[in-house]
Amino acid sequence: MKKILALVAAASLAGCATVPAPAGDPRPGAVPGAMQYLYGSAEAAALSEQAYNALVDNVRVRVAGRRPAESAILLPNSAGTPTPAPCGDKPYAAVFDMDETAILNLGYEYNDAVTGAPFDAARWTRWEASGADKIAAAPGAASAFASLRAMGVTPIINSNRNAASAGPTAEALANVGLGAFRHGETLFLKGDVNDKSAKDGRRRAIAARWCVLALGGDQIGDFTDALDGTAAARRAAASSPAYAGRWGRSWFILPNPVYGTGLGSNWDDTFPAGKRWTDMQGAK
Repeated sequence: MKKILALVAAASLAGCATVPAPAGDPRPGAVPGAMQYLYGSAEAAALSEQAYNALVDNVRVRVAGRRPAESAILLPNSAGTPTPAPCGDKPYAAVFDMDETAILNLGYEYNDAVTGAPFDAARWTRWEASGADKIAAAPGAASAFASLRAMGVTPIINSNRNAASAGPTAEALANVGLGAFRHGETLFLKGDVNDKSAKDGRRRAIAARWCVLALGGDQIGDFTDALDGTAAARRAAASSPAYAGRWGRSWFILPNPVYGTGLGSNWDDTFPAGKRWTDMQGAK
């Protein structure tokens, strides 16, 4: 769910300015740069709208055309080469992650920024139970979900929130205008299939009942569990022939520089040796 402390994650946005709190404000002196970007910037809102617009446009074309034979969901196999689930005559759906994809956890991230506390599972469970009115829909999500339903495509949430929190989770989604979700039918949570954060088990269960036309998420694990290993290996795999053609066609990723598996690359992962520049004139 939350894998890296948001305050540490902010350091990953080198060069992103921080804005000081007003004089006398009891909060820390600056909003973390990554949080400024995701929750406060026009640029992040535009990226979110862009992803949802592209997803809806793509689904509309697929619904109007010849019935697809293959799902957007890849099923893992023993050979290590995931293959698309068959669609058959199953009803259409689109599957989305929840946190920082369908909704923005403003209340929780505010608490993170103010306290600087490391991630704690018990605190997250309390947030799941009590934060349903402290969130916002991700830009573009509400109109996209409405458009999908109008086309006969059912939005499904596949989240690592806990199955025990199904009630307040469904309430949170409804509160921000994303519609009604029923646990076990259109709302899949951690603990429904197994107790793993990895989502392939839940995706397999969804693909057994639905022809999934699109996936939306903010982490690679929202699309497949096959891209693992080092940060460099994961980056290379995302652009490999097996996956590159899926982005923007059946897989749609939203920005999240605040937390998650997108963070954690080291200097060598981020800046390959052959791509480093030194300003010799400015060197001392």
